[in-house]
Amino acid sequence: MVNILTSFEERLARLEKTILPVYHETKNLQQKQENIDKTLASLDHVIGYYSVSKEVEPVIKESPSSQGLDVFLHSLGRLQEAMHFFEKNNPQSVELENVMSLFETGKDNIISEFKEHLAKHSHIVPPITVLEALATDEEEINVNHFSADIKDNLMRIADWLITHNEDDFMNVYARFRANTVQKTLIGLRDHLRSSSVGAVSHQGVSPIAPMSGTSTLLAKSGVKSSYDTPSRKTSKKLQQMLERKANQMLLKASQTLESSTGLALGSRRSAADIIKEDAVEEQEIESFFTEFTALLRLLQSELRLMLGIIPLPHQKAVLSIILRDALEMICHDAESLSARARRSVARLEFGPVLLLFPALRHLVCLKGDCDKLLEGCDSSVRTRFYAMVNNLHTTCGKALEDFAESVRSESAAPLPRDGTVYEMTSNVVLFLGQLTDLSDTVGPLLAQDQSYSNALVHTQPWPKPQRNRALLGLYIKKVLVQLNLTLVTKSDAYSDSSLRYIFRLNNSHYLLGALQRSGLLDLLKVVEPECESIYREMINEQKRLYSQSWNKVLAPIWNSEDVPASVLLSGRLREKDKALIKEKFSTLNKEFEELSREQRGYSVPDVELRESLKRDNKEYILPKYQAFYDKYSNAQFSKHSEKYIKYSPAQISSVIDTFFDVAA
Repeated sequence: MVNILTSFEERLARLEKTILPVYHETKNLQQKQENIDKTLASLDHVIGYYSVSKEVEPVIKESPSSQGLDVFLHSLGRLQEAMHFFEKNNPQSVELENVMSLFETGKDNIISEFKEHLAKHSHIVPPITVLEALATDEEEINVNHFSADIKDNLMRIADWLITHNEDDFMNVYARFRANTVQKTLIGLRDHLRSSSVGAVSHQGVSPIAPMSGTSTLLAKSGVKSSYDTPSRKTSKKLQQMLERKANQMLLKASQTLESSTGLALGSRRSAADIIKEDAVEEQEIESFFTEFTALLRLLQSELRLMLGIIPLPHQKAVLSIILRDALEMICHDAESLSARARRSVARLEFGPVLLLFPALRHLVCLKGDCDKLLEGCDSSVRTRFYAMVNNLHTTCGKALEDFAESVRSESAAPLPRDGTVYEMTSNVVLFLGQLTDLSDTVGPLLAQDQSYSNALVHTQPWPKPQRNRALLGLYIKKVLVQLNLTLVTKSDAYSDSSLRYIFRLNNSHYLLGALQRSGLLDLLKVVEPECESIYREMINEQKRLYSQSWNKVLAPIWNSEDVPASVLLSGRLREKDKALIKEKFSTLNKEFEELSREQRGYSVPDVELRESLKRDNKEYILPKYQAFYDKYSNAQFSKHSEKYIKYSPAQISSVIDTFFDVAA
């Protein structure tokens, strides 16, 4: 067994010695075969780079849309791989130059494709679509500028360009979209201007309603506006003043203050007297409202539109470019309105500046949205917007103080000869009445003046809404105090003291009624709770002073020199007594006729006041005259007593009824 096993072991050893060299040789041959295969594959791969240019050139030379964006981007990828190969392995080769040239051509073509998509699909939003969007509560104008396919292509192109450090496409995008936004606003402006001429003249909307102009313009297109609000109650006179006409809607409403102070709000001047280039029309304010709101909504849409196309860190920079030209157009309009309003104020014409208050309120109401939108934008854009707001803010604030000063220093208009309400009085009420719904806008303007803030500090603490009403109340009080001083000063020019008090009485009574009707009295009571009683005391005092006009008529009755009653009863009048009675009647008749003639020329336009004055006159004079008449009418002091006894108490009463009526 040992021999057998030993023999088997020897044979195995001989076999192993024979087989192992064959095995190793075979393995070496296999390795060589693999190396040859790899070498051939590498050669094929390298040779492929040399043929890339020829293979992709037909695709690259065409636009991406002709072959499909996927094919085009794949071809660019092959060129980029070849370019990297030659840069690493053969940087001096002609093939590298060919590949690089073709790659640049492809890059230019894909950028051109990006531009072409933007140019073809960046549509101007129709004005009606913008107005319909503004009539809703949506924060943006939902317009599908790009279809899903186009948006996907733009996103893929943008992603490729970003990957290859090509960021100029963002400027390209911004320029195209900026042009679209600006043209949309220009189209909206042209639409508003063309459509307002025929439709606005039929409206009687107060310029104080925050979006009344937008509501009007939307209504013309059959669009319901969410900005519609109930209109304020206004007097018939004010409504007529605010009636808009085709191209001069506010020009007529801006002339009321001509004759007294030049505070143009109502009285109508001829066209030759109007500085037309400084006219501010309500339609302009309406357009400003609408265009600014439209710009805000369009930009919010632009932010949504650029998602996926513009990288998030760059979106606000791109928005700044999109916004700049359109905002400049809006700011230019606002500055033009402010400049014309300031020139009007310099001429003491305050009608145009009244229209800026709703414009300012509109900007303030949208300031939160604007702050959010402009956050992260270029500082020059933010500065431009806030400069526009501050410009309107300053113009309106200065106009308020200039108006108050003009009331104090008014000296131009002559006094009414009949003592009626001074035109400045009605104009002041009309001006102040426009501010009643604007306390949230006027209050912050007045708060900049330290004197107003200090006046509130010494009273109760004011919550913000009530504080604004209190500030406006202080302004109203200031203007009315100056108005009252002016009226008193002006009335001193009347040589007739009775007419002086009629003038003051007319104005005080008109002021109280107008303050009550317009809601100004409620604002005034916030800071002056006793204002109504103060005005009533003024009216009563002026009535008392007016009643002194009867003193000359009553002087003969009050004369201490009188005929004794015993003499009258005896019927034996002395010549001295007869002469005295004749003198009394003659003097009384003369003074009464003179007073009647004068007071028929006085004007008391308020019916209630006019009738109360007549009633007061009768209550004051008739009892005294009745006693005088009863005492002397039957005395035999003259053969022609009718020559002296011209008026019975009933006739006196009838004559008093003709007072304050120039036609009587």
